[in-house]
Amino acid sequence: MTNANFYCRLQDSFLAAGDAPCLTLEDGETINRRDMDAMAGRMAAALLKAELKPGDRIAVQVDKSAANVALYLGALRAGAVYTPLNTAYTPEEIAYFLGDAAPTIFVCAPERREALAPVAKAAGVGAVFTLDKEGAGDLAEAARKADEVPIRTRHEDDLAAILYTSGTTGRSKGAMLTHRNLASNALALKDLWGFTAEDVLLHALPIFHIHGLFVALHVAMLAGCEILFQRAFDVDAIRRALPKASAMMGVPTFYARLLSQDDFRKEEAAHMRLFISGSAPLTQETFNAFEARAGHRILERYGMSEAGIALPGVSVRIAAAEDPDAPGEVEVKGPNIFKGYWRNPEKTSEAFTEDGYFKTGDIGVLDGEGRLTLVGRARDLIIAGGYNIYPKEIEQLLDALPGVAESAVIGVPHPDMGEGVVAVLVAENAPLKETRLNEAMEALARFKRPRRFFHVDALPRNAMGKVQKHMLRERYKDAFVKP
Repeated sequence: MTNANFYCRLQDSFLAAGDAPCLTLEDGETINRRDMDAMAGRMAAALLKAELKPGDRIAVQVDKSAANVALYLGALRAGAVYTPLNTAYTPEEIAYFLGDAAPTIFVCAPERREALAPVAKAAGVGAVFTLDKEGAGDLAEAARKADEVPIRTRHEDDLAAILYTSGTTGRSKGAMLTHRNLASNALALKDLWGFTAEDVLLHALPIFHIHGLFVALHVAMLAGCEILFQRAFDVDAIRRALPKASAMMGVPTFYARLLSQDDFRKEEAAHMRLFISGSAPLTQETFNAFEARAGHRILERYGMSEAGIALPGVSVRIAAAEDPDAPGEVEVKGPNIFKGYWRNPEKTSEAFTEDGYFKTGDIGVLDGEGRLTLVGRARDLIIAGGYNIYPKEIEQLLDALPGVAESAVIGVPHPDMGEGVVAVLVAENAPLKETRLNEAMEALARFKRPRRFFHVDALPRNAMGKVQKHMLRERYKDAFVKP
């Protein structure tokens, strides 16, 4: 059969312009595309020598590096199922992921081996290797001694990766992504965003997450463009690299931090072609401020917390409701939609409709042109006195107030209304007086207005910047309990 391994597409691109730069590191070292392919080939050989078979899982908790990229590509090339894990996870959390994914191989940083090797052994992992941020470790050493191996044949519906959900509520679930999923998403984005070999992508995202690993790397590698590979987001380093780039992918925090630099001006971004944001909602205030300062409109990629028009081949609908113009749960279907949850048929069944649409958990509306606007998450919906309240509408008003840096609106138990609306605010300087906040809320129907305001230094977030509202609901669950 034809080899549908997604790595075949990447290799075609690598070898079409082998001498062109693939990754340019912060110290100026450049790895060209032919060498990137060779590194992946040797890494695949090292994995296969360790008895990793096609279809086996390989779990990885290592720091971002060129060697980490080669490890991912090598896992694809070997036909394995790559399972990246957040570098902030503790041994207790790693124990859950290894027990659930049941990998054949676990790769961690050398300094974490002593703590994690017993965890891996208890989970039945066959082998533990190390890889550090400089590209050293026993796995890297094994790869250097290995000869390249051919790309293992995979079907388009075979698994290529398992990515665990961010776990904002309950236990994380393993989302199964196939070679077809990876190809359809990357090819569509490359074409729609107009990426070519002439582009230079500024990459400061982590690569244990879909945004940095799949969206950014896949699009750039398929397009044949250079990647300015930053270990992490450092605003000074980003500003130094911007003149060499034509595109940047980031999370909203990246843009907020650039705007926090008083001397950041549009001259620094005059040559840029594209700024992309994803992984968390971009506020209207950040969008407007960045356009005014940088002269560019940030493009929000379509995702679980953004709004826009669906990619070609993807169908979007709003779950049936009595009022067709009313908000409802967003459902999507297409070749980019994941296969299901790993070893969790019950959750998989719950997540899909009978006709194959995935229930995103987002609440939104569709206009006549097919443009989707999200108004919140289903789990964040507040029901007070029988009325549905969407936090995003309230948050947009609060975020627009001078003196409010950001806000999160939640519902907590209320003895009379069922749920009461609570607003949690981060002030730019001093907290706003409650009288001022209440005056601003007069633009809303009375049942939507927050009944309590709380001020915090920062909102709790996960690794990708998403606000952890379940933590706020727990913290303020007694807001309406009488002392």
